[in-house]
Formats: sequence, C-alpha cells, structure tokens
Amino acid sequence: MDRRDLNEASQLNEIDANSLEGKGVLIFKHSTRCIISKMVWSNLSSDWSNDLEDLPVYFLDLISNRALSQQVAERYGVYHESPQALLIKGGKCVYHDSHHGINHNEIKNLVNA
Repeated sequence: MDRRDLNEASQLNEIDANSLEGKGVLIFKHSTRCIISKMVWSNLSSDWSNDLEDLPVYFLDLISNRALSQQVAERYGVYHESPQALLIKGGKCVYHDSHHGINHNEIKNLVNA
C-alpha cells in the first residue's frame, strides 16, 4: 500500500493530478481518538488486495487537520464524516462512504473499471 499523510491543502492539487493517471487515489479521513476509525481501517486494510497495492492512500487525521477535512468535503462535494473513504479518479470523487459502509470490493471494482 502506498500510504501518505495528507496534512496540507496543496496536496489536494497533487491528489487531483495523480487521479488523472493510473487507478486513482484513495483519501481515508479518520480520527486518531476513535475506535470505530481504527476498526474500519483494520477491516479495509486486511481485505486489501495485490491489485490495489499501488493505489495511493492519503490519510487525513481529523484531530490535527479539521479545516483541511472541510476543504476535502467542499472540493469533492461530499458531506464530512469520519471515518470516511473517498476514491478520486479524474479529479472527481467517484466513491465515498463512511463508517462500516466503506466497502473494499466497491473500491476495488471502481479502481479497476
């Protein structure tokens, strides 16, 4: 997994640019103080498959970066939630879900579409 921290607004331009190539980019918004965030990430990462190994995953810590989280919500037209996964392809959010609705197979199907 190509894991990166998302902690600067300028990285959103990088995400958009990277989403134009390859399989897209996943943003995972989470709270480091929330057990549900930890459980959801544990479930998602345990299902991670080899064909998603090169998918960039940007982690946004909501405790440290609340304003940036709101910028992500506004930029991609989604309601702010935590934990939340967004798949960005072609500069647009093509998938988003939160909590236990985050689904590895849905992400995988969209990445490989």
